[in-house]
Amino acid sequence: MRVSSGVRVVGHGDRRRRARRRRVLWGGGEALVTVGVLLMLLVVHQLWWTNREAKRGAERQVEALEHAWGGGGTGGSGPSPSVPSPGSSGTTAPPTSAPKSSYAPVALPRRSQAYAVLDIPRLGLRVPVAEGVSKADVLNKGYVGHYPGSQQPGQAGNFALAGHRNTHGEPFRYLPRLRRGDDIEVETRTATYTYDVDQVLPQTSAVDSGVVRAVPRSLVRPSYGYDAPGYYITLTTCTPEFTSRYRMVVWGKLVSMRPR
Repeated sequence: MRVSSGVRVVGHGDRRRRARRRRVLWGGGEALVTVGVLLMLLVVHQLWWTNREAKRGAERQVEALEHAWGGGGTGGSGPSPSVPSPGSSGTTAPPTSAPKSSYAPVALPRRSQAYAVLDIPRLGLRVPVAEGVSKADVLNKGYVGHYPGSQQPGQAGNFALAGHRNTHGEPFRYLPRLRRGDDIEVETRTATYTYDVDQVLPQTSAVDSGVVRAVPRSLVRPSYGYDAPGYYITLTTCTPEFTSRYRMVVWGKLVSMRPR
């Protein structure tokens, strides 16, 4: 049979190829939608679920410490130290309203043990302090971590802490709101130490180890920090938000201490 010119004959092979292309496109679209849903769920998990669970866990740990201290217990899963024993590194600042006997020596904390409470009124923050800066065992639980090798609360030197700014409880999310003179309190089984914010370093390198030394001073921006020994507290967190490229640092000085 003759076919008029200009009219294309579509055979079964053409139809099959088109059907295959449609299936491939449809399958690719479904895969993209699935990937998008999975990414959305991952974001929800990171930004909402980890915060929710870490905050709840941190609140329960604060309650457990307060209950143990109120009942004369030790808090956490072992001894809850706040003041170093004689001969340990650093010395305790002289108490302002109680005799030295009020500050009984206690054992140093074990790794990952929650042993103190950080209270920052301006931020509405009340969070456990644990020994070490392990993500899995400390920071991702919504706790603030104590840098090993730095001093303990009330000791001469630098009591240095780290905390997440985003996700996993994000205790230091609003650290940029702190201003000079703001109170930072550290509560332990035997005493409460009050530091006042003194300096804020908005941004430095993630490997700027000078900021957590006994006499803290930035090695990257040496105009920030101190020249003389003292009783310091250091708070560090990542900056800008949702990145870990740089660090923000807040320094405070011990102004008072009182027994529980």
